[in-house]
Amino acid sequence: MTNTKSLDPVLMSRFTGSEHWYRHGLVPSITFTDGAKYVADQAGAYWLLDEIALAQKYIKAIAAEEFQVWKLQVKPDSTATLICEDGNGEDGNDNVVFTKKIAFTNFPIEGVTLWFANSVIYLPSEH
Repeated sequence: MTNTKSLDPVLMSRFTGSEHWYRHGLVPSITFTDGAKYVADQAGAYWLLDEIALAQKYIKAIAAEEFQVWKLQVKPDSTATLICEDGNGEDGNDNVVFTKKIAFTNFPIEGVTLWFANSVIYLPSEH
């Protein structure tokens, strides 16, 4: 099976700031931006927003991090790894706080990076 969905990098780079904030359905204290919504809509990945939002509620090590870098790395065999980093690496590499293996995904092969801070999930370009 091949990943047929794709995220347009040109369009993604145009998300700067956000005109709308969307309340997360499972964790209402968390919102997400137009850019994060584009990723979820285009890639069928509301599950990814759920992973980030629910981690804030149930994983203490993640909730303790004020700023988080979430990376979804997709492999050609349709498996993936979801990584949460703290954005504080002294050597330019962020410290890994959480890793989760995804047995199957149809998320685009290029993967994605989302940031989380102040209870908002957003694209790095929206910072």
